[in-house]
Amino acid sequence: MNTIANILVALVAVLHIYFLILEMFLWTKPRGLKTFGNSLEKARESAVLAANQGLYNGFLAIGLIWGLVHPNPAFAFQIKVFFLLCVIAAGVYGAASVSMRILYVQALPAVLALLLLWLA
Repeated sequence: MNTIANILVALVAVLHIYFLILEMFLWTKPRGLKTFGNSLEKARESAVLAANQGLYNGFLAIGLIWGLVHPNPAFAFQIKVFFLLCVIAAGVYGAASVSMRILYVQALPAVLALLLLWLA
């Protein structure tokens, strides 16, 4: 069970690395425009804000990876729980303020990882 939980934690980390890439590097490119439904003009106007948001997604990914590689299992558990809760909070806020899709793409995988982590 612990292995499955850690695989889900890793998946959440990978998702946040992907979000970082989308928001920091692809925001004004066709992939970013399509993903976020922006026009090129709107994307250019908000690119600095998106890059900042992407950086924060990177921090979440790094925190989850830190939890996965930390040698002390008890402390690693606490790190993973903290960063998964941060991801869930960000996903719930994003769903309430931007799109319900964020709840499923960002928060749901973190909730599943957190549940499995607690059960492991």
